[in-house]
Amino acid sequence: MLLLVFSLLLPEAVQAQEEEPVYVVPVHNEVEKGLHAFMKRSFEEAKENGAQLIILDIHTPGGAVDAAGEIGKLMDEMPIRTVAFVNDRALSAGAFISLHADAIYMVPNAQMGAAAIIDQEGNMADQKAQSYWRSAMKSAAETSGLDPIYAIAMADPDVDLPKYNAGKGKLLTFSSKEALETGYSKATVSGIGEVLELEKAEGAPVVEVEESWSEKLARFLTNPVVVPILLSLASLGLVLELYSPGFGIPGAVGLSSLLLFFYGHLVAGLAGYESVLLFIIGAVLIVAEIFLPGGIAGGLGLAAITGSILMAGESMKWMGLSLIVALSVSIIAMTLMVKVFGKKMKFFRKIILSDSTSTESGYVSNTNRSELLGKTGVTKTPFRPAGTAIIDEERIDAVTEGGFIAAGKRIKVVKVEGSRIVIREIED
Repeated sequence: MLLLVFSLLLPEAVQAQEEEPVYVVPVHNEVEKGLHAFMKRSFEEAKENGAQLIILDIHTPGGAVDAAGEIGKLMDEMPIRTVAFVNDRALSAGAFISLHADAIYMVPNAQMGAAAIIDQEGNMADQKAQSYWRSAMKSAAETSGLDPIYAIAMADPDVDLPKYNAGKGKLLTFSSKEALETGYSKATVSGIGEVLELEKAEGAPVVEVEESWSEKLARFLTNPVVVPILLSLASLGLVLELYSPGFGIPGAVGLSSLLLFFYGHLVAGLAGYESVLLFIIGAVLIVAEIFLPGGIAGGLGLAAITGSILMAGESMKWMGLSLIVALSVSIIAMTLMVKVFGKKMKFFRKIILSDSTSTESGYVSNTNRSELLGKTGVTKTPFRPAGTAIIDEERIDAVTEGGFIAAGKRIKVVKVEGSRIVIREIED
């Protein structure tokens, strides 16, 4: 009887195991390289587990153009059907990602568009970057079989679409109703349940992919605002460590900031192990500078560390700016420490000369031999015009007034200027 029951349940169990799951991947917050690394991992997991559908739960204000481009390429290469579920907003890079999906669904109050490129200062990017982005948006729409004029209007404020309140300096932003009218949205839905129903995947097991703590940390650490803060903390911490004996809290903060910087960029896929190796080489060279004179090892070490940080970043230009900010902070801190606290710190008392060799303290630059003025003696060596004379049984280095005096001649001291003694020959 047990074997009979097991045989009746076995086909159903096998069917449940063979049913293809649906993967829900969140695309939240800013679009950056950390998100690309997370989505790549999620797509590979979905492929390995034989997923029939991938739903991107999109709620993002946009982000980095290069990260959006890599995510778009990742979606184009994915053999599994991918749909974008715009859950609130898909702006800028979020709109670009949505256009690479096989279908777009939007909730009633969702928005999609406003995809112009903005630089770090909040201004429109240059013509070259805008031209590239318009072309990318157009290509994404055409690949999905959509009218490209609307995608271009999302990126170009000069495209005039008065019906949708676009043109004359305004970027196109679709509401869910407008996206449905133009065919950009396949349907307006209330939630993922309706998306599953429309995609004929209702009843399939749903796997909601979540970011691991390391991926969340990496996305935070690679944020363009956080990077210069980390580098500033690193440089400031290491500078302050010079003021304290041994190894203390400032040094720990500095090293921790550097470790977090490289960790975040490694997990996000921005940096390779070659940049970490280059940084370690640079640190070793700087330590070697303590024992090797000349400054060559220290210079090479600084160059190696700078190169490793530039290599680890998403944009070399932005990383260079972050380094300048960090160096400025450390230079200002160093100046303040030396000027304000230099005499109070044991380390700086050892390496900075604070005593002055003044006359008031009893220091003189040379010996004044004014007592020799008017005294006579005999030349020990010829004077041409400098030589040695014997005065009061003491060897004295002196000079003539300009002429030659042979050895063994009687002389007289006619002038004393500090250590400079001037003699003249006494005529017989």
